[in-house]
Amino acid sequence: MQEKDATSKIRIVKIKDGTVIDHIRAGHALDVLQILGITGQEGNIVTLAMNISSSRVGHKDIVKIEDRILKASEVARIALVAPEATINLIEDYIVVDKTRVELPDTISDVVQCTNLRCVTNKEREPIRAKYEVVSRQPITLKCLYCWNLVEEEEIITQFCA
Repeated sequence: MQEKDATSKIRIVKIKDGTVIDHIRAGHALDVLQILGITGQEGNIVTLAMNISSSRVGHKDIVKIEDRILKASEVARIALVAPEATINLIEDYIVVDKTRVELPDTISDVVQCTNLRCVTNKEREPIRAKYEVVSRQPITLKCLYCWNLVEEEEIITQFCA
């Protein structure tokens, strides 16, 4: 039996206070950072691990953000690009709350309708985009005003534009 050397182990340092977003689909951690508006200039320490082994999903990404607790609207956005993710709130190095992100049945003010003629895209109209989640795998949203379908790839493109 061959021993693994120290370099083959993944070492991710525990954080004292903040948020850990785990079980992000492999390759989507950068999308999560963009959704959260994290550029690296905010002053928070951010740890990013991509394409690491996971017994549950094969490969995954992890994002750790020190000294920041996510808002409900941010968690809803994360659910659109990482529907299997878990959110761990850390206080004094201890996980005090662990939740799995969930897409609600309807979602508002998160993405723009891709139908340019939709009333939600008119400057003079005070109507905000609202969607029904018609599919969770892959994610598909239906605009409740024009019935236009917005697919997962279009959603990711909007967050990362």
